Amino acid sequence: MSDTDIELDDWQNDVLQAEGDICLATGRQVGKTEILSRKAAMRMIKKKTRVIIASLTEDQAELIIQRIGAYIQDHNKFLLKKGRAAQTKHIVRLTNGSIAQSRAVGNTGASLRGFTADVFIGDEASRLPNDLWAAALPTLLMTGGECWLASTPLGRQGYFWDCYENKDGHWKVFKISSEEVIKNRKVSKQWTEAIRTKALADLEYRKQTMPAVLFQQEYCGLFVENLMQWFPDELIRKCMKKQRPAAINKDNKYFLGCDIGGRGGDDTALEIIDRSNRKQLVQVENIIKQGYMTTMVEREILHLDSLYHFKQIYIDSAGIGVGVFDHLLETNQTKRRITSIENARRSLDKDEKRKKKLMKEDLYNNLLCLMERGEIFLLDDPEIFQSLKSVQFEIKEDKSVKIFGTYTHIAEGLIRAAWCAKDKSLNPFIA
Repeated sequence: MSDTDIELDDWQNDVLQAEGDICLATGRQVGKTEILSRKAAMRMIKKKTRVIIASLTEDQAELIIQRIGAYIQDHNKFLLKKGRAAQTKHIVRLTNGSIAQSRAVGNTGASLRGFTADVFIGDEASRLPNDLWAAALPTLLMTGGECWLASTPLGRQGYFWDCYENKDGHWKVFKISSEEVIKNRKVSKQWTEAIRTKALADLEYRKQTMPAVLFQQEYCGLFVENLMQWFPDELIRKCMKKQRPAAINKDNKYFLGCDIGGRGGDDTALEIIDRSNRKQLVQVENIIKQGYMTTMVEREILHLDSLYHFKQIYIDSAGIGVGVFDHLLETNQTKRRITSIENARRSLDKDEKRKKKLMKEDLYNNLLCLMERGEIFLLDDPEIFQSLKSVQFEIKEDKSVKIFGTYTHIAEGLIRAAWCAKDKSLNPFIA
């Protein structure tokens, strides 16, 4: 049995039978690209059909072309043109006049202008730029053609969301989650019970370790309303339950997270967390210093350390923070408890012989997961709410996450202080 003869899921058979414009909102790895490729190939075999496939990148667009060509090769290879007209990475041509072409559309979709299609396929349609649709939809105007869109969602915005919402009843909408596919796929040589069990375990692991909004989007196929906000308002409010303690307890285990600003208007945030209870972190202080010189910040940290006797001090040593970090590293009071976390890497010993990559996403994921599991309490402070609320993110074309914001200094201090929950070794040297 070839890959093109695998047994289809019930929802995939429904997609094959569907006519008109189609919108598939799915989780990851459910087989949406495979079924649209097969549907296009079957249409091309049946009658003369011009297919245009649009993706953000050439690799994505070429994948559908490869699968269309493979299906035709396995089921009616005599229709494939040969010689100079033979299949390439971008085109499949048939002797009955059918043709499928892939286009990497970039930021504007300009590469689609001038083409006519009977079928337009938008792969990962939620990520396609808004300007594309002005160029893409006219390709179907004079043919009465069909538009087939498939994607994991990206928030309640854009053309793909409008199609999914289907207010005018024009679209045939399919919503498929990864879990649904894993549980319901029929057992076969390619899909055994052992594979199913492993897939369910992997999915559960991702559910426990990923931020909920990302899991809901990537695996549940949901259009998360507040997708672009890293910390949802309701979650922040749920965690903001504490008032500043009346006194410092010398027996408690305190950790300091620092985001160093400068004299140009950036605030310095000093966030203190109590980890005396290993199962629940408690924020006990939020200190903001405006326009402080690095020497002033250094003195403030030393003063706080004399009061709290921090188990570890986490500091952003990139940029202006490097001066504070270097001085604290040379100070007997703090040199064995100072930790550099600079969103790029962290040293695991004082000689920097071992390193482990530590990305900004790791820090923000850690704090978000702590909040979602109810394992951290924050101070009831409007500035903290404003800072966490300001943290936003976008998923880029390569599926990496970019985290950003305009008032994130408190959040940056908190993600460092909260790293104490993750740092099991608590190396007394540079981490």
